[in-house]
Amino acid sequence: MSGRAKLIVALVVLAFFVAAAALVPIPAPADLRSWADATGPATPVVLLVAYSLLTVAPVPRTVFNLAAGLLVGTAAGIAIGLVATTIAAGLSFGLARLLGRDLVTRHLHRSAVKTVNDRLSGGGVLAVTSLRLIPVVPFAPFSYVCGVSSVRLAPYLAGTLLGSVPGTVAVVVLGDALTGDTPPALLACYGVFALAGAIGLVKVFKKRAPAGPQAAGPAG
Repeated sequence: MSGRAKLIVALVVLAFFVAAAALVPIPAPADLRSWADATGPATPVVLLVAYSLLTVAPVPRTVFNLAAGLLVGTAAGIAIGLVATTIAAGLSFGLARLLGRDLVTRHLHRSAVKTVNDRLSGGGVLAVTSLRLIPVVPFAPFSYVCGVSSVRLAPYLAGTLLGSVPGTVAVVVLGDALTGDTPPALLACYGVFALAGAIGLVKVFKKRAPAGPQAAGPAG
C-alpha cells in the first residue's frame, strides 16, 4: 500500500473512531445490570471483548472500568480492566504503526516531530508509564502517538500496564461516575497519579537531556 493510500485509510479510520466515540451512549447502571442478567455466565468474556475493541477508538476507559466493577465485582473487574487495557493498547499501537509510521518517518527531520519521537522512544517504560498515570492524557490518542513513533512494542505495553494499574484499581473500587457522581477520594487519587506521572516525566527529560560541554581539564 502506498503512503498516500495509507494516509487516506488512516484518516477514514480516525474519523470512524471519533464518530463512534461521540455516538456511543453511556448506559445507566440499571441497563448494565439488565444486560448482564441476559448475558449470564458469559458476561466477563463479553465485557472483556467489548472493552478491548471499543477502547481502540477514543471511548473513555473509565466507563468500562466502572461497568466491570459493577457487573463482575472488584477483583474480576480489575483483572478484566487491566487485560482489556493491554489488548486495546496493543491493537491501537499496531493499527497506528501500520497506517501512520511512514508519514511520521518522512517528517523526522522536523525539530518538533524529532523531539517528541526521541523523548518517547528514549524514555522507554518510564516515559509510557508516566504519561499513562496522568489522567488528562487520553488513552487511545496517546496509543496512536506511540504507534507512529519509534517506541518499541515491549516497553510500550509494559509501561501501559504499569501506568494503568493505579487508575484502574481506583475507578473500579471508588468510582461512581455512571450515576453522575465522582467521589472526592477518586479525585484525590487522580491528583496523586498526575503528580507521580509528572515526576516520572521530569526524570525522563533529565535522562534524555544532552550533556553539557565538558570542563577543560588541566593541560598536561
